[in-house]
Amino acid sequence: MKVLLVYPEFPDTFWSFKHALKFVHKKAAQPPLGLLTVGAMLPKDWEIRLVDMNVTRLTERDLHWADYVFISAMIVQKASVNEVISRCKKVGVKIAAGGPLFTSEYDQFEEVDHLILNEAEITLPPFLKDLEKGCPRHIYQTSDFADIKETPAPAWNLLDMKRYAAMSIQFSRGCPFNCEFCNVTALFGHRPRIKEANQIIAELDAIYNQGWRGRVFFVDDNFIGNKRYLKNELLPALIDWRKGKKGIPLNTEASVNLADDPALMSMMVQAGFDTVFIGIETPDEESLAECNKKQNKNRDLVQSVKTIQRAGLEVQAGFIVGFDHDTPSIFQRQVEFIQKTGIVTAMVGLLQAPFGTPLYERLKKEGRLLGDMSGDTDGTTNIIPKMDPNLLKDGYRYIMSHIYSPRNYYQRVRVFLRDYKKPKINVPIDFQYVIAFFRANIRLGIIGKERFQYWKMLFWTLFRKPNLFPLAVTFAIYGYHFRKVAKL
Repeated sequence: MKVLLVYPEFPDTFWSFKHALKFVHKKAAQPPLGLLTVGAMLPKDWEIRLVDMNVTRLTERDLHWADYVFISAMIVQKASVNEVISRCKKVGVKIAAGGPLFTSEYDQFEEVDHLILNEAEITLPPFLKDLEKGCPRHIYQTSDFADIKETPAPAWNLLDMKRYAAMSIQFSRGCPFNCEFCNVTALFGHRPRIKEANQIIAELDAIYNQGWRGRVFFVDDNFIGNKRYLKNELLPALIDWRKGKKGIPLNTEASVNLADDPALMSMMVQAGFDTVFIGIETPDEESLAECNKKQNKNRDLVQSVKTIQRAGLEVQAGFIVGFDHDTPSIFQRQVEFIQKTGIVTAMVGLLQAPFGTPLYERLKKEGRLLGDMSGDTDGTTNIIPKMDPNLLKDGYRYIMSHIYSPRNYYQRVRVFLRDYKKPKINVPIDFQYVIAFFRANIRLGIIGKERFQYWKMLFWTLFRKPNLFPLAVTFAIYGYHFRKVAKL
């Protein structure tokens, strides 16, 4: 059997980092971890190839080679998914599909031959057995959750690591919280299921032994969902693993209550973490209550962010406007919060309702749904807001034009650098970084409209925080990408 694993293309979004990656000659931010894991679950005597359309083209030759195309995708990749399906049908190659997009919207993909829904650890094996017998069904789905202690390590051999800015691994699935707009619990449940520490160490060893020294992203939706295991098992193992090794800075996603646990933050930093993405959503208490964001309520969110950053963890954050309780003042309040906290990477989007979430069900009953969500922070939404839609869109554009204008962006970088305590991670500066620095000097420091703010920030960093100079250059390149996507 010849199987082609296909990962569809991401559109030009904030999360793609497409314009930033050009500075370091990388094609994509991270590899398709789900497909690599599926690749490791397929029979060993099958021929398996991977085409990540974010780093290379899907050719007719690829499709003619394959007996089956296995495709996985998220909602934001839907346009590319439809293109791949059309091309597969044109050449007559069969399709098996899974992942978040298909699990949520499987009834929209009638042309797919086999839908392997929910978690592949449960639904893929029966499909493979039926395929061997010559009688595979159309849909395989389950309401059970997998024991990811049994999940194999990803098939890294399918990947050209040099094309990516970071590698990715997964420690846990599920989240103990129940935010109204989030589909994580619908897909993966409330109880965080975890891998053993030795599994994670083995995956890191595999990456390290292939020569990787760059960033590794723990893709967990809430890395700190099981604090006890983190403190007693995984983090001590990571701290020990790091001894004598170069590179491998780590980042992940966590909830803001991380700020309440100094010991946990300290251990994460010792283990090599330097960045966490946190869902802040909004500074408005009523809107936090509305979306059941309990972990963010009744706390000084500004101080929580500052506490995490002073511990040595850069806070990247997500923000939402368009809650029912939002008033026109929310747009300026979001801008002020982002600027005051020094959250350099601030992803702001309009509220959307993913299928399967409590928000989706509530708005469906209220007759306020406008079809399916896009999954992107591009100013679109699939709900009818209580605020005037034109006012909401204008307010969203106001936020984007302010937080990513060169003046405000570079000012925010300095606010962050003042507070940030850089972890002691021995990351060698490679040739690509040097080239990126010179490209930034030309693109941003000579050609760019932001050249005054660029040089002002670099010289400020050089004299005030010289050990953070490489990070300042990285932020400048990120800012270029964000302005491109925001079309500023």
